[in-house]
Amino acid sequence: MSAELTTELVPYDEAVARFDPVLGLEVHVELSTATKMFSGAPTEFGAEPNTQVDPVSLGLPGALPVLNAAALESAIRIGLALNCSIARSCRFARKNYFYPDMPKNFQTSQYDEPIAYDGYLDVEVPASEDGTREAFTYRVQIERAHMEEDTGKSLHVGGSTGRIHGAEYSLVDYNRAGIPLIEIVTKPLTGTGDRAPDVARAYVAALRDLLRALDVSDVKMEQGSLRCDVNLSLRPTPDSPLGTRSETKNVNSLRSVERAVRYEVSRHAGLLDAGHKVVQETRHWHEDTGLTTSGREKSDAEDYRYFPEPDLVPIVPDPAWVEELRATLPEPPAQRRRRLTTEWGFSELEMRDVLNAGLLDPVEATVAAGASPASARKWWTGELSRRAKAEGTDPASLPITPLQVSELQALVEAGTLTDRLAREALDGVLAGEGSPSEVVAARGLAVVSDETALVAAVDAAIAANPGVVEKIRGGKAQAAGALIGAVMKEMQGKVDAARVRELVVERVGS
Repeated sequence: MSAELTTELVPYDEAVARFDPVLGLEVHVELSTATKMFSGAPTEFGAEPNTQVDPVSLGLPGALPVLNAAALESAIRIGLALNCSIARSCRFARKNYFYPDMPKNFQTSQYDEPIAYDGYLDVEVPASEDGTREAFTYRVQIERAHMEEDTGKSLHVGGSTGRIHGAEYSLVDYNRAGIPLIEIVTKPLTGTGDRAPDVARAYVAALRDLLRALDVSDVKMEQGSLRCDVNLSLRPTPDSPLGTRSETKNVNSLRSVERAVRYEVSRHAGLLDAGHKVVQETRHWHEDTGLTTSGREKSDAEDYRYFPEPDLVPIVPDPAWVEELRATLPEPPAQRRRRLTTEWGFSELEMRDVLNAGLLDPVEATVAAGASPASARKWWTGELSRRAKAEGTDPASLPITPLQVSELQALVEAGTLTDRLAREALDGVLAGEGSPSEVVAARGLAVVSDETALVAAVDAAIAANPGVVEKIRGGKAQAAGALIGAVMKEMQGKVDAARVRELVVERVGS
């Protein structure tokens, strides 16, 4: 571990006024394959420690790797979606340094021959919330996207920090060892100025959306299936040589990516102002404090002693197959959002609410099932989101389909259900009692359509409340609410309140 220099942080705005920040982002993506990168061991998240292993992932003598075909296909599709060139031929290499949680003590990765290279991703950086900074599009240049395997996981027990220093003992879980990874590495991101944190966050968010659309990963940052390493350096001017970089490892939320960039800008500026040199090192991000601390001095490529993996043959993708995979790419997420915003007539704020809740897919499916965009958005971002929050899940995981949501809305629009009755019908659907129509029939929830019974209930309420009637006739129209409430109670809410109001006004005046 390198010695930690303690200097006073420079306020962020002051730091970016005097220094030019340069970013480099490395995003590790766990692929959602059923088996590991080089073996048939399963990949279930959250399984009991050391149950998702086999001789290959345990590094046992004589166990030989075999490349996962599904992982290769996902890697190529990711490269194509990032506008990369796909290698005509590439190979794996062994990356050597001490891995306490990698039994064979090296990582099988790609070094000088990645599967995909020289791409880009256009990122829409939103305007600042205070309106002082405008939205803009930034092109992130992609250096490479290469295949590798994940390492295992160490658990340090007995210390106060959860790290090895001060721990009484350590445990190792090899379940994650060998999980297929794609590492996506950007070229230096220059010209971001004071928007560097915003660019970093927007890029990771755009990449997450793209990977989700490709259906190659669940991209759950909180579970580590999408992790970002934030490289940052400062230089005096945009024309100066690049400064020494630090690498903040395994940042696992969009907010933390932004915060890590801000903190490192302030820390670097403090070191430079104090006359110190920035150490090329890895650093740990602390979510609770918003700080980084020193990890180890960062090795250069030659320190890893890369050499070609002798147990795996070179990969030579058939160009015709690559073009077939290109044809499977979905509509780019940013393009899709713009199209749907226009088609649905949503404001930017309305679409942002849908996107922030991760509900674009169910809303689109509900519209396709026949609901209006406004009603689909209302159901998913309103009642369904409220219920999901109460159950500690996400709305899309609730036991209701977009078709059923559309059917529920159709019953409201047909006058079969009031909003309150629709919520009762929703209870039944979520409880597994059937479709909305089946629940309405079984529970007897349909609005009473017998006008004779409704008129009788209105007349009974009028007769029972002469004082209220006098107030209405005296010009106090708001007093009608008491009669309407009495009728709704009598009819168990199974009538249209607007029609009740009409009848009250009509009967009181007669």
